Amino acid sequence: MNISRNFLLTGAAYLIAGIIMGAYMGASQDHSLSPVHAHINLLGFTLMTVFGLSYRLIAGLDQGLLPRLHFWLHQVGSLFLLIGLTLMMSGQVAPEVIGPVFPILEGAILLGAVLWLVILIRRA
Repeated sequence: MNISRNFLLTGAAYLIAGIIMGAYMGASQDHSLSPVHAHINLLGFTLMTVFGLSYRLIAGLDQGLLPRLHFWLHQVGSLFLLIGLTLMMSGQVAPEVIGPVFPILEGAILLGAVLWLVILIRRA
């Protein structure tokens, strides 16, 4: 598994999704999903690009099990958090129904960030 490449490609896909969503919001003048747009750009494009470039530039950073766990925790947590936010903020799912899922997804992202710190301490 090429961690750097996977983070960079996924980040680029989120960039395109964020641009399309931003263009739609601007054209429709409906900014009700602005928090989702912000999360797409931050969790998706920005962080994944930073992770991808870091794994590419720092020799040995991508070695072992922890980088793979970091990748998958961030992917799963981010994707489902964004889907949940979209469903909640568009009124398709009530906050009291979807709300209890958010701490689990945020926990996955947080655990990935803790792994990122451990990886950096060990290898950077």
